[in-house]
Amino acid sequence: MSQSLLFTPGPLSTSLTVKQAMLKDMGSRDHAFMEAVKEIREGLLRLAHAPKEEGYECVIIQGSGTFGVESVISSVLGENDRLLILANGAYGERIVKMAKIHKLDHEILRFEEDAITSPDEVANYLAQHTAITHVACIHSETTTGLFNPVGEIGEICKKYNKVFIVDAMSSFGGVTMDMVAMNIDFLISSSNKCIEGVPGFAFALCKKKELEKAKGQARSLSLDLYDQWAGLEANGQFRFTPPTLSLMAFRQAMQELQEEGGIAAREARYKANKKILDEGMHQMGFRQYLEPEIQGHIITSFLYPSSPDFKFERFYEKLNQRGFVIYPGKLSKADAFRIGNIGQIFPDDVRALLKAIAEVLHEEGIAV
Repeated sequence: MSQSLLFTPGPLSTSLTVKQAMLKDMGSRDHAFMEAVKEIREGLLRLAHAPKEEGYECVIIQGSGTFGVESVISSVLGENDRLLILANGAYGERIVKMAKIHKLDHEILRFEEDAITSPDEVANYLAQHTAITHVACIHSETTTGLFNPVGEIGEICKKYNKVFIVDAMSSFGGVTMDMVAMNIDFLISSSNKCIEGVPGFAFALCKKKELEKAKGQARSLSLDLYDQWAGLEANGQFRFTPPTLSLMAFRQAMQELQEEGGIAAREARYKANKKILDEGMHQMGFRQYLEPEIQGHIITSFLYPSSPDFKFERFYEKLNQRGFVIYPGKLSKADAFRIGNIGQIFPDDVRALLKAIAEVLHEEGIAV
C-alpha cells in the first residue's frame, strides 16, 4: 500500500517495523507488556541523561502530548505555589489556558512569536517577582519552529530556586538534551514525535523529589501525575487502560533509535533534511518566517508567495495527491505554512518533496 510522507511535527511517518510491532494483541497485565513498559521508562531516562539511580523518574500518561503537559501543570502546583508561563507561540498560550481552567495562581511573560524567550528578561522578572515557585517554557515552539534557550533559562531557574518545567514535545529525541545539566525538573514529550512511535501516550521525566511533592494535590483523577507514577512503581501496571499497542510500537521505535546511532545521529539526519529543504525552498524563492539564528531543525515556517494565485488549500491538496503532507500555518502576524524535517524522512524524501512543490507551482502558474 502506498504511504504518504508526513512532513509534519507529529504524528510522523514511521517505519514498517514500528507498525508491525502493533500486529500482536497484548493484554495490559501480560508479563511481556509490563516488561516493555519498564524497559521504555528506563530507556527514556537514559536518553535524557537523567537515570533513576540519580533521582529521576519517568511517568507515562495515556493520551496526547497535551495530556502530559496538563498532567504536570495540574499536579505539581500546590495551593501556595505560583507559576510563571513563558509564552511566545500557541503552545505557551495553551499552558496559559490550562492554568486558567485549573485556577492556578500564575503570571505570564510574553514574547513575540518571531523572537525567543529572553533569558535576561526572565532573570529580571524572577528577581522582581519573588512569589513565583515554578517556571514553564516550550523548547521547540511548533507555532514557528524556533528553539527557546532552555539551557540558559534552566540556569536562571536554578539560581532563583524555581522548579523548571519544559515542554519538549516536538524536540525530545531529535535534539541532544541533558536534563540534569539543563536544570530541568519536569520534561514532557510524547510517543509520536522524534522517537518516531505512533500516537497514544505522553511521558513526563521528573526529578523525584519534586514529583513526590505532588502527592495529593492533583486537580484531576485521570491526570494525577503522582498517582500514575505510584501505580507504575507499585506493580508495573497503569491505573486505567493503557495504549498497549502504541507502547509496543514505541519500544520498537526506541530500539531503532539506538540502531541509528542514538539521538546525536538522529539529530544529524534531521539537520541534513532541513539543510536540503532550506536550500531548495530558497532556490524556488520562498522566504522563511524566522531569522536563522533562532530557527530550530524540527519544523520550518515558510511565508506564502506574494502571488494572488497562491491558495494554500489547493497547494496542500496537490501535494497530498502526490503523497506529501505538510502543515498549515499557525501564525498570528503572517500567512505561512510549515514543513517538518522529522520522522522516517530522509534526504531523498526531502528532494522528492521539493520536486513536487516545483511541479505544483508550475502547474498553478505561481511565481514565488
